[in-house]
Amino acid sequence: MNSPAPISRPQLAVSGAIFRDGKVLLVRRSRSPGKGFYSFPGGRVEFGESLHAALHREVDEETGLRIEILGLAGWREVLPGTGGGGGHYLIMSFAARWTAREPVLNDEHDDFRWMAPDAIGDLKLTGGLVEVIAAARRLIPA
Repeated sequence: MNSPAPISRPQLAVSGAIFRDGKVLLVRRSRSPGKGFYSFPGGRVEFGESLHAALHREVDEETGLRIEILGLAGWREVLPGTGGGGGHYLIMSFAARWTAREPVLNDEHDDFRWMAPDAIGDLKLTGGLVEVIAAARRLIPA
């Protein structure tokens, strides 16, 4: 049986900077790529799925949370060989507000924290996260 050929084109993904009471949700990846690093919930966009629908689905699958998406906070490109698990990803990161439920993590993550953006300190974060948090924070109504 032949193994599937590696995907040879960029893949579109979404992530959510989810705020609740002035704090942002960070989840720690339990497997590669990025094992041990804190990031946002998110994942690949499926064919025919809108970015917002993909983010709602991924956040539900990974955390069980309900969110309100407020706007695009930024994007990041992960190239092969730069920590993206060998893939090429374009990640659209959205600012969102928590609306319901408490986090229940699936097996992709092994920890979560609601963190004040200025108290993140020396947590191991995926690349570009601090900039996206700052941009997302500006989209969250006071």
